[in-house]
Amino acid sequence: MKRIGLFSVVLSLMLLLVLPATAQDTTEISLWFHSGQGGERDELDNQITAFNEMQDEYEIVPLEVPEGSYNDQVRAAALSGDLPCVLDFDGPFIYSYVFAGDLIPLDDYVTDEILEDTLPSIIAQGTVDDTLYSLGQFDSGLAIWGNRAMLDEAGVRIPEGIDDAWTLEEFNAAMDALAEVVPDDGYVIDFKFSYTGEWYSYGFGPQMRSFGGDTINRDGYDTAEGVLNGPEAVAWGEWLQNLFDMGYATATPVDPDADFTEGRVPLSYAGHWVYNLYQEAIGDDLVLIPQPDFGNGAVTGMGSWNWGITSSCESPDGAWAFIEFLMQPENTASMADANGAVPSRISALEADDRYGEGGDLYIYRQQLEQGVAVPRSQTAVYPTISTAMETAVNAIARGEDVQEVLDSAVDEVDSAIEAME
Repeated sequence: MKRIGLFSVVLSLMLLLVLPATAQDTTEISLWFHSGQGGERDELDNQITAFNEMQDEYEIVPLEVPEGSYNDQVRAAALSGDLPCVLDFDGPFIYSYVFAGDLIPLDDYVTDEILEDTLPSIIAQGTVDDTLYSLGQFDSGLAIWGNRAMLDEAGVRIPEGIDDAWTLEEFNAAMDALAEVVPDDGYVIDFKFSYTGEWYSYGFGPQMRSFGGDTINRDGYDTAEGVLNGPEAVAWGEWLQNLFDMGYATATPVDPDADFTEGRVPLSYAGHWVYNLYQEAIGDDLVLIPQPDFGNGAVTGMGSWNWGITSSCESPDGAWAFIEFLMQPENTASMADANGAVPSRISALEADDRYGEGGDLYIYRQQLEQGVAVPRSQTAVYPTISTAMETAVNAIARGEDVQEVLDSAVDEVDSAIEAME
């Protein structure tokens, strides 16, 4: 019996030498991601599965978190010491995360190959005080989606690119003309009031900047007084409110997911993420209209969800291995196919006909490369700016006094600035 037992031990040791590592030998890497659109989630699932299957050193263990409360849950997890290793977060929140010490630098990990082949806007988004903290698979695009048939019926000019964008006067005239052709249960422009959270700063901040206002004084980021509630910002708010008063826009759409695709609305103010849905529904009648120039130049949002490694991660090498995998050109291209975004790797962007001149998404590329795109406020109080904008835009749409609404927003932002001092 002893000889058999010895033989078993020897055999077991031999098997350990020749068999691949087991799941017990694999280091688990926790990951949080936001619950975005279905195609984007599916593609991320595919890439997580591919990474887990291609090697046996690390296993990514993902957790999907609701997008609307994502930042709040991240902050709560940071306070309780429960952050994951790999964190997905919207671009402008990086400044507050770095300020709180929640992220580690990526400079010792990232290669020159990745840096040289990644959109400068992505590198700029992830850099704080000359240190890189995050990378993203895609950048964002914001413009107006249009139904060509309805625009033609109303006699509205369709801009061909950013050099002939609508002026404020043209935009207002287009609203009047399109109001004559919408069905009885329709309206002119969908401003995506079914969205929550970050949308209001990302979507309406550029309009305010095009009017000449802003969400904060960018010369020092020390106050919002005079910019978020100044005469230019008030002019923007009154213009926006008038669109709701006229019935051209509504905060209570018939069907927020289908008003544009079913022809009740000729214009939809949204980002790249609706492209696949809209293209499938509208086909050749789908047109992308660049951001209008409301008086101080056309402005669009930029930046998007990206990846970082938290300071509580016990396996940062494994976390980086996964981020590096996500940043491979073919993976950024696959994600862009899934969500209609601008791929972050330049080689993937140049290989995509949609971003070539005349392509469906070329305007997004134009806006990013030719100075139309402006980052959201690069300050640690950005989360407060985001919530203040959500409150303000909804109040403006309800018909509340614009000056009072924006004064309240300034009080919120400036209180957050004072609390940091």
